[in-house]
Amino acid sequence: MLKNHTYFMNLAMRLALKAKGKTSPNPLVGALVVKNGRIIGKGFHQKCGLPHAEIIALDDAGRRSPGATLYVTLEPCAHFGKTPPCVDRIIQSGIKKVVIGMIDPNPLNNGKGIRILKQHKIKVEIGFLEDKLRKINAAFIKYITKRVPYVTVKVAQSLDGKIATFSGDSKWITSDKSRGLAHRLRQNYDAIMVGVNTISRDNPKLDAWFSQKQLIKIVVDSQLSMHQEANIFSKNSRVIIVTLLTQAGQETENRKLLSQKAKILEVKEKAGQINLRDMMKKLAQLEITNILVEGGGTLIGALFDEGLVDKVMIFISPKIIGGKDAISSVMGKGISRIDKAIKLKAVRLKRIGEDLLVEGDVQRNY
Repeated sequence: MLKNHTYFMNLAMRLALKAKGKTSPNPLVGALVVKNGRIIGKGFHQKCGLPHAEIIALDDAGRRSPGATLYVTLEPCAHFGKTPPCVDRIIQSGIKKVVIGMIDPNPLNNGKGIRILKQHKIKVEIGFLEDKLRKINAAFIKYITKRVPYVTVKVAQSLDGKIATFSGDSKWITSDKSRGLAHRLRQNYDAIMVGVNTISRDNPKLDAWFSQKQLIKIVVDSQLSMHQEANIFSKNSRVIIVTLLTQAGQETENRKLLSQKAKILEVKEKAGQINLRDMMKKLAQLEITNILVEGGGTLIGALFDEGLVDKVMIFISPKIIGGKDAISSVMGKGISRIDKAIKLKAVRLKRIGEDLLVEGDVQRNY
């Protein structure tokens, strides 16, 4: 029976992944209705506000649901959100058993759905493929429990760790293949973040070549100095400029112009710079659950210094740039001792043409 549970849960997880990058701030969830070893209904949550996976699967199964087993990757909800509680529909459907991949980390639910199902004499089994399911919903778990977004740092650098020459030239360090993959990655995130120096030096659009998804573009600009004609303000772009709290009477002409094109998000100050922790809390309040940080070295280094990075993706080109004044991929304060270095776990290596992608998760417990 354990093999069967794992088999069906794996299929439900694969269904959930069909909506990767589309469900925020909700999690990825897949569900199957199984009767006599046969799948009679399946579904996955497609977008926030639309029916949950369990409801779609039960609708698919229809009148065949009584006596069947429901496999669902995440504990069914027992609270009203943008949709009614799923447990009510499960109880009404005549399902006799619910097999759950992992308990819902959302404090509003977190075991409540399981208790209600058991109270209605529905058998419940929990904990199948939990490690894999926690991984695919890592952003949701951090967001719902810590109320800050999940942060992935993506870097394109030379073999010696440079993202630009001493003159500021940075196009292009990595190959077309690497840049194409980097663009495809963008569609899996709610927002892309860069520092104002990246806007000044590269003037990027920060669009996703392969997606119709409207990404949120975030620029960290403590002095609100960026130009109002920057490429980031491309057609229909949603831009957030993070800056320091304004004192009374300090409304500048540039601020007025930028506020017509972007949302100005004011945050607290720390040592004269943006308080990055306050920034993350306020971005989470806007229902931004996961962020892809694409530079530059100053911003990335500061995020590492504050312990705000969850995942790292480094595209390495077999080129040597050199020069003590060339821009490094990770700057900030750094560490004083090697034993204090930030460590990665679950490191993955992938060849992309001549480039190498090094990917790993920052060692931290949530």
